[in-house]
This record gives sequence, structure tokens and C-alpha cells, in this order.
Amino acid sequence: MLDIRWMRENREALAEAMRKLNAEDAPWERALALDEERRQLLTQVEALRAERNTGSKQVGEYFREKRVDEANALKARMSVIGDEIAALEQRLRQVEADFDDAMLRIPNPPEPDVPVAPDEAGNQVVSTWGALPEFGFPPLPHWDLGERLGIIDIERGVKLAGTRFYLLMGAGARLQRALSNWFLDVHIEEHGYEEVYPPNMVRTNVMVGTGNLPKFGDVLYRDAEEDFWLIPTAEVPVTNIYRDEIIPPGKLPINLVASTPCFRREKVAAGKDVRGIKRVLQFQKVEMVKFVEPHTGRDELEALTRNAEVLLERLGLPYRRVAIATGDLSFVAAIKYDLEVWAAGCGEWLEVSSCSLFRDFQARRANIRYRPAEGARPEYVYTLNGSGLALPRIIIALLENNQQADGSVTVPEVLRPYMGGMTTIR
Repeated sequence: MLDIRWMRENREALAEAMRKLNAEDAPWERALALDEERRQLLTQVEALRAERNTGSKQVGEYFREKRVDEANALKARMSVIGDEIAALEQRLRQVEADFDDAMLRIPNPPEPDVPVAPDEAGNQVVSTWGALPEFGFPPLPHWDLGERLGIIDIERGVKLAGTRFYLLMGAGARLQRALSNWFLDVHIEEHGYEEVYPPNMVRTNVMVGTGNLPKFGDVLYRDAEEDFWLIPTAEVPVTNIYRDEIIPPGKLPINLVASTPCFRREKVAAGKDVRGIKRVLQFQKVEMVKFVEPHTGRDELEALTRNAEVLLERLGLPYRRVAIATGDLSFVAAIKYDLEVWAAGCGEWLEVSSCSLFRDFQARRANIRYRPAEGARPEYVYTLNGSGLALPRIIIALLENNQQADGSVTVPEVLRPYMGGMTTIR
């Protein structure tokens, strides 16, 4: 959510930001109009309340002074004022509700250095790491490779839950567990994160806090009977840990990490390749979340992105960092980098991490503040998050890039202690 005072004072900058984001339909002008009406209504209500308070005292004085006709006339006027106040308050409640709804539908303006382009074609590769693997044989895609190894069973996953579900079996399931545990250990022991085990279901206001609602309800899973939403990422519960709180001085930055299942109604364009386990409705992910002071936001984004890149480098996976253009930027992010790994069997780059700075956009929605010093006035924190990393696409890249001519797959050295010493999946 944006600062309404900034919006009032920066209409042209706001309009330009919405153009860059292809969000000309965002209701920012409606929000400003409702804000103006709201302030006018508050002024009218306060004036009438003051008049009523003064008049009520005067009615008593008139009666004590035996000025009965004047007292009755003034009393009748107080009754009319009461009706006027009630009508204005009813209108004010509706205006405030409409204002809040409009504010929740306005995206976060981009940082000045975000590439400006209408869509993902404008995304820019800013760095690359690692050489693409070469084979003396045609590399198999993971859906064939996983089936031959007996570690990915798509057919039975579909039998259990429908299309775009799957089973990981044996060494496949162990590989996912090994990756998650290794990711967590590196982040905790080397990068300074604290592990969190959050709920996998949250209330509506928690989804609103991170910007998933009200705009993106159609891609979320919900239990309407009890107002539970299945989380699309651990970002949602972890970011809301400090909602409606003031973080004491000296506590920032706070770095948290969690491994959770994620549930999304991923909508794929017609003709998009959805074979295998690239685009599924349930997947595992390790998520990093940061709460920081505003002046450190960009430095913390770089640190967050490097925390994810280190994992890819130790796994030996070629990757590239991509700066996301304005037309492809998420609703809540002010700037975002995607990390994409090369998958040799699919022959494509797969996103395995998105690292974003939100400035105070989420903090305003969830009312997360910090006190810069003892006795200082509370301010909104900056929040960031990034995948560190997302599965199953890491599994895809590991299988496809590390496959051997005999159909086996070499296990990266860093994972072998987590795989019971296994060096090869056969």
C-alpha cells in the first residue's frame, strides 16, 4: 500500500509509474478522489459535532433561565443535527471502505533503475555464471529420465490429485529432502537467517498484508467455510509474523527462512509447455524474508540475491541473473531479480528464485513498524523476500545437467552427506 500523503503530492510521478507498469487501470485517481471526499466529510462531521455539543449545553442553560421557547427551538435543531451527522457518518463509512479497497489495488511504483518495457521481452540479463553442460549423447528431459530411474511418477500423481501433480519416489523424494535441508543449513549457519516453521494456512488479512489479496484471489486455494487460504509461498505467513507490531530499536535487520509446501492455481497460456514437473500446483520451496531499515534496502536486496546465487554455484548449476522489466514486475515488488538455471534436457532457462525489494509497501498493508531509537517515532520497515531455492525446478536442472550416458545421474558433492553418501542415482 502506498503513502496517501505521497500520492497527493506526487500525482504526475504516480501516473508515470502506473504507465511504466502497464497499470493505467489501477484506481489511484479514484483513491485520491475518495480521500478528498473523506477529508471533507470528516470536516463536516466534526463541525456538526462541535455545534451539537455547544447547542446541547445551551439548551440546558435556556431551560434554567426559563427561556422555554428558545430552548425547544434549539433542541429541535440539535435533533436535526443528529440526523445530519448520522447520514454523513453512514456516507463516511462507505467512502472509507471504497478508499481502502482502491488503495489495496494500486501496485508498487518501480525503482528508478528498473528496465522500462511493456512485457517480459524487456527483461535484461545482468550477469551469468557457469558453462552450459555438453554431452556426447542427446540429453533426456526430466520426465523421461525420472521415469526410467523410477524417481518421478507423473501418472500416479495425476491418479491421486489430477493434472499437474506428481510423485517423487525413492531417491527422488530423498533428493528433494536433501536439497531443502541443505538450503536451510547454509542460510542458517552461513547467511545468518533464523528458521521458522509457519502455518501453511492463513487468514484473509494475512494474504492482504503481503499483497496477494484482493487482486490475486483467483490464483489461490481457499477453504471458504473457515476463512483459510493455502499459502502460495512462505513469504505470506513469515512476513506477517510482525503485523501490527513495533519492532524495538536495535533488532533490525531480521532475517528469517522457512521451508514449506506452496499451493498455486498457476494459470498457463495456451500452448505453454507444461510437460513434466515444471509448472505444478503444489511444490516445495525454501523462502528467505528480510525486515530492514529503509536506507539499507538496496544493499539487502543484493545480499539476498547473493544468498540464493551461492547455492546455485555450489550445486554447479549454470545460471543467469535477470532484471525484471516494469511490464513484467509483480504487483508488490519495487525491483526484482530472477535467477534462472539452465536445464539441458528441456533446453530452456527455468526460474528458480525471485528476489524482491518491496520498500514499505507490504509493511503499510500489514502495519509493521520499527522504532529507530529509544523514544523515536515508529516508522515502517522495508521488507524483502527471495526463493532460496524453489523446487522442483532445481531437481529438474540437477537431473538433466548431471545425467550420464548410461542413464544414471551424478549427485552433487555438497548433497552427498544429505543423501546418505549416495554419489549416483541409478
